[in-house]
Amino acid sequence: MTQEALGAPFNTHELRQAFGSFATGVTVVTCNADDGVPHGATVNAFTAVSLDPPLAQVTLTRTSRAARYLEGAPFAVNILSLDQMDVALHFAGSVMDEEPEWTLDGDVPILTRNAATIECRPWNIYDGGDHIIVVGEVISLEVTGREPLLYFGGRFHEIGPLVDGTAGDRAAEVAEAPDDGWFAGARSFKPLSHEA
Repeated sequence: MTQEALGAPFNTHELRQAFGSFATGVTVVTCNADDGVPHGATVNAFTAVSLDPPLAQVTLTRTSRAARYLEGAPFAVNILSLDQMDVALHFAGSVMDEEPEWTLDGDVPILTRNAATIECRPWNIYDGGDHIIVVGEVISLEVTGREPLLYFGGRFHEIGPLVDGTAGDRAAEVAEAPDDGWFAGARSFKPLSHEA
């Protein structure tokens, strides 16, 4: 399906705005350079890929230094907590006066005060246009219970109140039973219609 088939042509600003309508968490992907120096990059294009095997994915701008460092290297996905907005800005290029706190005693550098940390070994790298898609196999993790930092519409946010009612309750049930997906038991698939 072409761009014209969906509607009026769009520019990169409009595409970025549409992508920004999807709320995400904020991560800093960290790794060591060949000389052992720790590096990090703020990334909100992070997602779970698979439970078995345990895989996670980050997407990085192809021209970034982080993209060069990650090829074939172990890395960590530091899921930032609400009190780490300065860390997100630091690794996005607004360098802080004081370097963020690291733990440097493992295979990869880990930031402190994360909401969660996922350590990965290299799995595969894929072409993603002007980005690269880096998939890692999860080898260890830590979940701290801190509130996560969110990103939506080009701004940082925090989690709001829970949504009441059956839709929210059903979402929790689906999360606990991932095999009961949308297409479970379907005998045929009817594509969605784009007609008005």
